[in-house]
Amino acid sequence: MAFAILFPGQGAQSRGMGEDVFGRYPGLTRFAGELLGYDLAALCRDDPGDALSRTEYTQPALYTVNALRMFEREHREERRADYYLGHSLGEYNALLAAGVIDFETGLRLVKRRGELMAAASGGGMTAVMDLPVHRLREILAADGVEGVDVAGFNTDTQIVVAAPAEVLRAAHEAFARRDVRFAPLRVSAPFHSRYMEPARAAYEDYLREFTFREPATPVIANVTGRPYERGDVVRLLSDQLVEPVRWTDGVRHLLTLDPGVECQEVGGKSLLRMVQKIRRSADRTPLRETRT
Repeated sequence: MAFAILFPGQGAQSRGMGEDVFGRYPGLTRFAGELLGYDLAALCRDDPGDALSRTEYTQPALYTVNALRMFEREHREERRADYYLGHSLGEYNALLAAGVIDFETGLRLVKRRGELMAAASGGGMTAVMDLPVHRLREILAADGVEGVDVAGFNTDTQIVVAAPAEVLRAAHEAFARRDVRFAPLRVSAPFHSRYMEPARAAYEDYLREFTFREPATPVIANVTGRPYERGDVVRLLSDQLVEPVRWTDGVRHLLTLDPGVECQEVGGKSLLRMVQKIRRSADRTPLRETRT
């Protein structure tokens, strides 16, 4: 039976995170702080000024905590994974675990990624429940709302949309008029959408400064919902900024390979709950491609 390890992304951060591992890896913790230019352990412990809600701090902090927890797992010689998956930012930890990047490279990448994404302010993201994509588009078209992108497919019953602030407000009003359930996300910009194109272009240039190894263990990409192929790293990581997170596709791909695949999440359970919902849906319907 196959075994997959999952890494959470932005939204999984919380005050006090990392207290279970910073003390066990003081050298790496200190190195991360020196590279970032601030005391990372203190930032996570105290969250001064709600800093962990700011993407330029969230991304390096969560990447580091995910990495140290993975190192601790390896130190305990726990079961090795057959596949790695990460949700958005978590994909960097999946690439680290698979040997594509080392800890320092990953930290430099997410630092720059966070800076570029933080600069793209003026919009937001919203989770929408129990609304198929075709119906979403019908509702928005009926109300004349233009400029909303689908930014994520979390489960068969939850998608994420992204747009500039005024467009997102109009979308919320359209949802409310039809009693569609939605929840605005605590982010500062419309990530994983067309509005991140300037950040994508700059980030692609930055990525080309690095050398990447081929995965020692398959990593499922957010952009495609399929494993990384040779030479894919720069394209997939840069495109991830403007493409939706196809989490449902990735999980369904694993279920196609092994319907009984076991999953373990590093540091939480939110992704496991998504997997459970996707698995239940797959049990009721034939496994199919969910790309839209």
